[in-house]
Amino acid sequence: MPNRDRMTSRWLRFAAVAAASLALLARPAAAQQILRDAETEAFMADMSAPLVQAAGMEPRNVQVLVINDPNINAFVAGGQYVWVHSGLIAAADNVNQVQGVVAHELGHIEGGHVIRYGEGMKEATGITLLSLVLGAAAIAAGGAEAGMGILGMGQQAAMGKFLAFSRAQESSADLAGARYLSKAGVSGKGSLEFFKKLQNQEYRLAIPQDDSYGRTHPLSGERINVLREVYTVDPAWDKPMDPKLEARFERIKAKLVGFVSEPSQTLLKYPESDQSLPAHYARAYAWHKSAYPDKALAEVDALLAAAPHDPYFLELKGQVLLESGKPADAIPPLREAVQLTNQPLIATLLGHALIATENDANFAEAEKVLRNAIARDRENPFAWYQLGVVYEHRGDLPRAALATAERYSMMGEDQMALRSADAAMQGLKPGTVDYLRAQDIAMVSRAAVEQKRKKR
Repeated sequence: MPNRDRMTSRWLRFAAVAAASLALLARPAAAQQILRDAETEAFMADMSAPLVQAAGMEPRNVQVLVINDPNINAFVAGGQYVWVHSGLIAAADNVNQVQGVVAHELGHIEGGHVIRYGEGMKEATGITLLSLVLGAAAIAAGGAEAGMGILGMGQQAAMGKFLAFSRAQESSADLAGARYLSKAGVSGKGSLEFFKKLQNQEYRLAIPQDDSYGRTHPLSGERINVLREVYTVDPAWDKPMDPKLEARFERIKAKLVGFVSEPSQTLLKYPESDQSLPAHYARAYAWHKSAYPDKALAEVDALLAAAPHDPYFLELKGQVLLESGKPADAIPPLREAVQLTNQPLIATLLGHALIATENDANFAEAEKVLRNAIARDRENPFAWYQLGVVYEHRGDLPRAALATAERYSMMGEDQMALRSADAAMQGLKPGTVDYLRAQDIAMVSRAAVEQKRKKR
């Protein structure tokens, strides 16, 4: 009897772990670095806007963001956010392929698939728990082998049910994406081309192509066959890509490659013999990462020779100068870039340059620039950090503490956010806007700290 009890307990634990693993399938990858860049975010917004509208959503409420991950992937994880891996952009041959991916992900958002994962989980868990009861009963009755067999089949059935649910959602998103592309007047050629890339990857990995039963996604070949029939009869099938959008994509791709890749790889992909704008862009980042500021600036100057008032080329020049220890020289190009775009990320860089001069005369402008940047984009920890430096410089320690609390709060550092918010409230006048904001941060952070403590 004791052996049977231990066996029952072991299978109960196994069932609990299996159920938990199903929940993990619906959870996106965490702790991935978001690549925030003014030009990239503007491009993603413009590229996706017609697709977002076609999906019946408001473009200003949907964000397409890039995360630093070399894998070819994109996903949604709640809210109206599409997360695109840098590896996907590097692998894409043209903007049309990225549009196809984004359209698919918008299908997940519009279909509420992240929320509806709970439906698939409910059915899968129902099968798991039912088999658990039957299996435990069989073991208790003395049929240990039969009981374990029932439990094993139950777990397999639960996983199969969940995977079938996931595949159905992927197929639904494929067709929804095709509708959005059609409504936006964008060809589906890029979508098919990218699925063929994925299919080639499956071939290289020797993934069986005869059965998608054990997969969260349908086989790429299956998806290609279905979508080909939809796309080839669409009026937009032979519509060419927008040349301006394609040119912007080539710049973004080169910039990302230069930023995330090893310099040697970047210089191999974009050799000196390539004198195109994207190549200069990529090499500028490669040389800057390699600590060759003169070579980086030479590449940037080549870009500015072609487009003297391009705000993103000016931004890059300012960045190279600032990070090479020349903050005063960085201010003019950054100031012009801000005047041309009013972009908060570039404004934050300008604020940083002004502070880095350590010239008291520049701190007033830095505060103005940083406050305007935060008013337009509060989700920028570095802007809050720089604003805190300004407040501390002028002796306003309560507001410096509040800026620090804001920064730690968005970084998920709840204990530090709580301490900083409490410190801010000690010096702020009760009832003021800043005091109430510090109070809000303290309340939310305290609850988060307490929740984490209970989980230990």
